[in-house]
Amino acid sequence: MVRFACRSFVHGGLSSMHRFYSTTTRTIGYPPSKPPPDKFLHLCSDGRITEAFRTFNLDIFLDPSLYSHLLKSCIQTHSLSLLQQLHSLIITSGCSSTRFVTNHLLNAYLKFGQSGTAVSLFDVMPKKNIMSCNILIGGFVQSGELDKARKVFDEMPERNIATWNAMVAGFTDFEFNEEALRLLSEMHVLGFYPDAFTLGSALRGCAGLKSLNSGCQIHAYAVKSGLEINVVVGSSLAHMYIKSGSLAQGENVIKSMPVHSVAVYNTLITGRAQSGCNEEALNQYHIMKISGYKPDKITFVTILSSCSQLATLGQGQQIHAEAIKSGATSSVSVLSSLISMYSRCGCFKDSLKSFSETKVHDVVLWSSMIAAYGFHGMGKEAVGLFNQMEKEGLEPNDVTFLSLLYACSHSGLKDHGIKIFDLMIEKYKLAPQLEHYTCVVDLLGTFRIYKNADMAKRIAEEVIRVDPHDSASYVLLSNIQASAKQWHDVSDFRKAMRDRRVKKEPGVSWFEMKNQVHQFCMSDKSHPDSEKIQLYLKELTAEMKLLGYKPDYGSILHDMDLEEKEDDLVQHSEKLAIAFALMNTPDCVPIRVMKNLRVCNDCHVAIKYISSIKKREIIVRDASRFHHFREGQCSCGDYW
Repeated sequence: MVRFACRSFVHGGLSSMHRFYSTTTRTIGYPPSKPPPDKFLHLCSDGRITEAFRTFNLDIFLDPSLYSHLLKSCIQTHSLSLLQQLHSLIITSGCSSTRFVTNHLLNAYLKFGQSGTAVSLFDVMPKKNIMSCNILIGGFVQSGELDKARKVFDEMPERNIATWNAMVAGFTDFEFNEEALRLLSEMHVLGFYPDAFTLGSALRGCAGLKSLNSGCQIHAYAVKSGLEINVVVGSSLAHMYIKSGSLAQGENVIKSMPVHSVAVYNTLITGRAQSGCNEEALNQYHIMKISGYKPDKITFVTILSSCSQLATLGQGQQIHAEAIKSGATSSVSVLSSLISMYSRCGCFKDSLKSFSETKVHDVVLWSSMIAAYGFHGMGKEAVGLFNQMEKEGLEPNDVTFLSLLYACSHSGLKDHGIKIFDLMIEKYKLAPQLEHYTCVVDLLGTFRIYKNADMAKRIAEEVIRVDPHDSASYVLLSNIQASAKQWHDVSDFRKAMRDRRVKKEPGVSWFEMKNQVHQFCMSDKSHPDSEKIQLYLKELTAEMKLLGYKPDYGSILHDMDLEEKEDDLVQHSEKLAIAFALMNTPDCVPIRVMKNLRVCNDCHVAIKYISSIKKREIIVRDASRFHHFREGQCSCGDYW
């Protein structure tokens, strides 16, 4: 047992209590438990531990269970020193043999992360029970020491449902999902009936594994046991179905629940966002608010991510204001989402503002800001922030390095990129993933710039071998072969795509105006202003040609005559969106257009001319990065 020196706990109160305990016989029996005095509870809840002890020391002597409230107050006020002094009092008063008090003491040490002291206390406890073991298991799980938790679990002579719940939840929290499900099966075989908490944890395990079969079996048990209507179980069921790719079943579970909650709405919003239905996620967010539920930090992280994907700046700004009012912007995850949202909506200055206003030193935040620099073609600034991050003592992770490599590849920082890649492996011992290698290939791959079709073919064929269903590799190869006018190879790649049922994602561009998103596809005639847009583009193209613009036919993937090719280029979705924006916005307002695919070379050149002719700042976000056009120049230069 670790004993602590008695210090001036209550300015003399502790010493007087020692004298009281030493001269009072131990034959006095503890009275039956009764409700604690209201004033004592009030002082403890306010964190006034010293005053509570001095005022009610006799009551505490007569009823040692009152120590539990003092110990809870130590946790609440984060006072380890007072906890240690109370431990000393518990020992000297002879209350260490009171299991109720010692269990609370054990729990308090574990809450402070003092697992060594907790184990020493547990080892000498004269009267352990299941609760004592459960508390120790819970503490180990909380600190991630699952091996120690399992050892206590295996050595327990008897267990209860709370014991199994702690272990199942622990394994699930640390993504040992298969072990969690194995424990669930074992507890059922041994005659323990899982409750709502058990099922909730197990279903999270199924979601992590995307195991629809196991999830359905648990669902059947929940129905038989009447737990399906439980909010925790229902939310976890919906989450499991959605994560396993069954969005409709997840939504059906939610609809059948008699009571909804913020967690239920979060599950539905997250499911729709993860399924790529970001507009539906935003709609569900508004329904949640109308229904009277207040969004929490999980809601804001998800919905800001949807705004990022849709690049709906107006809605993102409104949600930012709502997050400020709710106090959610104190959360690192929400701040990181805000940085990403503003960056992906083309408002880099707002990303930087969100980052600079926080004093939190967190690798997630810094990585988000590095990604924002890279996304806007500011590679040197991204490297500079990384160097500052290292000086601050923050250890980068694989996401940090991916953002850095991406930034270097799109800013032409070849040497910096190679050094960073080596640093990742040699200094930080991080194993590169496919995404890291892809960035390095992009960093070194001059094949597209120099139209090296042979090199393109070798590299892209290797990527196709790794992932034969990635349409981007096929499209890249087709582009290169088309540029080299190797139409036979273009046909071969198109045939390979058909044979493997790989579909090229159609090019779509969109522009937000007055909280309404206007969407355009190539050769789109569905927009109400389609005829006006076509006429405007025809006049604009003529004006561009007078200044030296020449269409880049290398972007055409079909063998056709020059007139058809030029008409094809004019119909690219980003040109349609920019024309619409120029027609409907004031001259002083920057134009922000988003595209789901990479901007072609012809459009890149054309937008330079448009920015010069119309004296407008044009910001285009494609699948790769942002392009800032101003006065006939692009911030990304030749590295786009």
